Amino acid sequence: MNNFDYIRASDIDDALASLNTHDNGSFIAGGTNLIDLWKYNLLHPDLLIDINHLPGHHAIEEIEEGGVRLSAFLTNADTAYHPLIEERYPLLSKAILAGASAQIRNMATNGGNLLQRTRCYYFYDPDAPCNKRNPGSGCSALNGYNRIHAILGASENCIAVFPSDMCVALAALDAVVNVTGINGERNIRFEDFHRLPGDTPELDNNLKRGEIITSIDLPAKGFAKNYSYLKLRDRHSYAFALVSVATGMELDGDIIKEARIALGGVAHRPWRLKEAESFLQGKRADEHSFAAAADMMLEGAKGFKYNSFKIELAKKAIVRNGLMALDPHSQLPGAQPSA
Repeated sequence: MNNFDYIRASDIDDALASLNTHDNGSFIAGGTNLIDLWKYNLLHPDLLIDINHLPGHHAIEEIEEGGVRLSAFLTNADTAYHPLIEERYPLLSKAILAGASAQIRNMATNGGNLLQRTRCYYFYDPDAPCNKRNPGSGCSALNGYNRIHAILGASENCIAVFPSDMCVALAALDAVVNVTGINGERNIRFEDFHRLPGDTPELDNNLKRGEIITSIDLPAKGFAKNYSYLKLRDRHSYAFALVSVATGMELDGDIIKEARIALGGVAHRPWRLKEAESFLQGKRADEHSFAAAADMMLEGAKGFKYNSFKIELAKKAIVRNGLMALDPHSQLPGAQPSA
């Protein structure tokens, strides 16, 4: 029996004060990952602070310089189907709808999506050594069944991957995460939010204890004309990505003026390589250009016993997704590619 106390926060200050007066408290919004961690005995909070009813924090609204602000407390489903997101940031909408199941998307919040933990088998097995769960105990995945694990940015301490689909699109869009803590507000560039494992794999991100994500800002450029999100997985109905790719481009005819490419399912955080994106500028938008960029993005990739296939899979996915982004409407069910 897990006994715990429950309170409903009345505002942000109340939520932060409640968290900072309890050593083992936890915020709960959708709870889709928190409950999993609890069921597997990985978390045992003695206080749940409900942040679902904070006033003035459930909107999607336009902000200065043409961008859009997403509430961290809004559900994934409400975000994906919001007219402003569908029209201006369809890459984000498509990525969210590729994630999890409809039931989970109806519960999971945007802030919670950013904070979810890895789905590594060994992380969820309390009897298996895991540096992420128990620092210094070792990484069972290194010599274990590592089919779903990282090929980029890993370390000898951890080869887990970050499972989010939404965050791959947010990385490609250059989003900004807004947080509030007892010391005030700060903004974190999305590329700086999640961490690589290094020597501290137990730290997934750079959010400090006693801080809460309040919103996510999207810049004005949403790549609504040329975009694609591709998720390759073992089963289409409901599975985490073996490899996913978010691609957004601005074209001048068949010449690439700007390109964004982010990979999911391959590292401890969404993976971008700005050098590859810069390489594509001024290049023809074709298979040859995308293949060259893919080689750059996968340079230094390291496979393990069961996941080396991901390296070639990721390269092919980048090429395929780049070509799909040339005609986004062809991705709709029953649609025919434009002439």
